[in-house]
Amino acid sequence: MTTRLHLHLLSDSTGETLENIAKAALAQYDDVETVRHFWPMVRTESHLERILQEIAQNPGLVIYTLVNPATRRILESRCHALGLPTVAPLDPVNAALSGLLGVQAKMRPGRQHALDAAYFARVDAIQFTIAHDDGIGWEEWEEADIVLAGVSRSSKTPTSIYLANRGYKTANIPIVVESPPPPSLYTLKKPLVVGLTTSADRLIAIRRNRLLSLNQPPDTDYVEQEAVNRELTFARRMFADNDWPVIDVTRRSIEETAAAIISLVNQRKADA
Repeated sequence: MTTRLHLHLLSDSTGETLENIAKAALAQYDDVETVRHFWPMVRTESHLERILQEIAQNPGLVIYTLVNPATRRILESRCHALGLPTVAPLDPVNAALSGLLGVQAKMRPGRQHALDAAYFARVDAIQFTIAHDDGIGWEEWEEADIVLAGVSRSSKTPTSIYLANRGYKTANIPIVVESPPPPSLYTLKKPLVVGLTTSADRLIAIRRNRLLSLNQPPDTDYVEQEAVNRELTFARRMFADNDWPVIDVTRRSIEETAAAIISLVNQRKADA
């Protein structure tokens, strides 16, 4: 039986943090039909009043990241009067940090989105990653933080883009039996080279869907069992010969694969 939930998300900034928190929490519940009401950039009482009218018409859970004390008090008191629960998920974290650091938080909206050095580094990483997809620009691979290697359709590109959004310059190269990668791949010093592999059955299924989406006949060596097995064996031997860490993406989401790669990067730094 499906439960219907109105979820009101209020933020005085972009609301990206709030959306991620709500998404992570809701993933733990099945059979819930969630109606999301997203309210970013809530910084005035007049704006909040309009939102409160909508909340009253569609009662549900209210989750907020508001730093202005007056705005918070209005929201909390009005929701209390309506009998609606409110949650400020960052409050316990800020309280713990204040206790440990002995200082109060600055309470400025959107401080995490400031155009600081980390922001521009992330933009630079995204630009680098886009320019070095699918083996392009191999002459500049030494500038990368990570180089992903794997056979076609082993999630190299989406994983690279996700890592770039985390600030890592990431290049990727397809491993093709008939076309060896450039020799520079084997002599890289700065970037961590990671091999991505997967099961033959999953790879064939993904490739068949790809061919169908392109209106191409799904009966080529690209999806033939023996040929796919040969590709995977060739790639795994290359990874082993060069002592590259390998991640099996068969049952991993892009986020899980990226998290495993970041862990490898951090471990490498710790061991340096």
